Amino acid sequence: MCGIVGVSAAQPVNQLVYDALLLLQHRGQDSTGLVTDDGGSFHMVKARGQVREAYRTRDMRTLLGSTGLGHVRYATRGSAASEQEAQPFYVNAPYGIVLVHNGNLTNTRELTADLFHVDRRHLNSDSDTELLVNVLANELQSQLNGAELEPDDVFTAVRRVHERVEGSYAAIALIAGRGLLAFRDPFGIRPLTLGRRTADHLPGVQRDEWMVASESLVLEANGYEVVRDVAPGEAVFITPDGELHLQQCAEHPRLVPCSFEYVYLARPDSTMSGISVYDARLRLGDRLAATVAEHAPLGDIDVVMPIPDSSRPSAMQLAQRLGITYREGFYKNRYVGRTFIMPGQAVRKKSVRQKLNALGTEFRGKNVLIVDDSVVRGTTSREIVEMARAAGANQVTFASAAPPVRFPHVYGINMPTRRELVAAGKRIPEVAREIGADRLIYQEVDDMRDAIVEGSTVTDLEMSCFDGRYVTGTVDDDYLRWVEANQLS
Repeated sequence: MCGIVGVSAAQPVNQLVYDALLLLQHRGQDSTGLVTDDGGSFHMVKARGQVREAYRTRDMRTLLGSTGLGHVRYATRGSAASEQEAQPFYVNAPYGIVLVHNGNLTNTRELTADLFHVDRRHLNSDSDTELLVNVLANELQSQLNGAELEPDDVFTAVRRVHERVEGSYAAIALIAGRGLLAFRDPFGIRPLTLGRRTADHLPGVQRDEWMVASESLVLEANGYEVVRDVAPGEAVFITPDGELHLQQCAEHPRLVPCSFEYVYLARPDSTMSGISVYDARLRLGDRLAATVAEHAPLGDIDVVMPIPDSSRPSAMQLAQRLGITYREGFYKNRYVGRTFIMPGQAVRKKSVRQKLNALGTEFRGKNVLIVDDSVVRGTTSREIVEMARAAGANQVTFASAAPPVRFPHVYGINMPTRRELVAAGKRIPEVAREIGADRLIYQEVDDMRDAIVEGSTVTDLEMSCFDGRYVTGTVDDDYLRWVEANQLS
């Protein structure tokens, strides 16, 4: 899970990209990168850490040009501590290409071998983004017959990328002096949205300005009209003067967006695949309420409390549906990042106490129903239950708006091994004991799917971490064993 943005405008874009990255900060806090194209010359700044601390005024002054892209990183491959693996990645031929990527490739072993033995390309990191930019560059090089680059050349190259690359990828690239390219994997697992505004605020300028980003709120907050999502398998190519070209580049595209975006990752004020994230979370609360009523004596629950912020809509809706008092008992330090996406269990555990504080007057002597968006490793949940008891809670029931996470996630969320998942191989009462709760209630898989897709044209979701079904069809036990042996969260 990362956040990406690309802009093609009639004016300098450094501030636009920076502002967009601030809005995408929830999607990654390990590192960030920003690059602009000034008539064929790239200007790039990359740094570890968050956006606000990464860029200085002197950096912004160097980022010249009216086309640019940016990235916030949450490491799912390679090392979170390695500044070398911060995006964007650059290759110098053909023309010069920089690329940012959100997702996770699942045939990296095969691609690495082919790039070395067949394409004769050098890789200098363990990042799958470096693999992706090299595959794109190689396929684009093979299409060129002269100095000029035509949109059809770009689309043919993307078509070849789809044929070679497996897994999830939403990508944005700059081709030096030629334009901005955005494309999405044939299943549309990771999100990407296209926005437009007219440059009529600039005297004498008549052209469209374009932005592509991981979430729709980024477009809206910067004054862009949301045009639509980039379709699964589709490529978008925008020339330096703002001319838009679109083409479907996959043989059999099928929309299967990631369910975890709606459960946790995305901001509630975003819309993805025509589904409001906020409304989806309200419906998750509705469905969860029915399950809670089935498995818990409601007369024994005094208050419903959310874990801020992503579970708040579900908790509010659940409390309203069950007629139980809704209270805010946990308060969040907003200067601590999201604990789920922090690397390493020790860091996550320490950060839970730094991030949340329990208000004793809301817990003392009460039977509390705590609602969280999900239970993954159990680290955060265990700390929260302990905090509730220390604050005086009489009884703690824990409810998850998502089903048990029992399987590794290989499409861009950092859950690579079964052994780190608290629910893997365990019955629900065993998980309850593991996190210290008196009772644990999970959302049903079918209820989660139905709650998210209700009222939309989406018919299927990527739910592999909940149901073990990997939609790309090429993730087998051998691959999962390799991931577990070679990748740590």
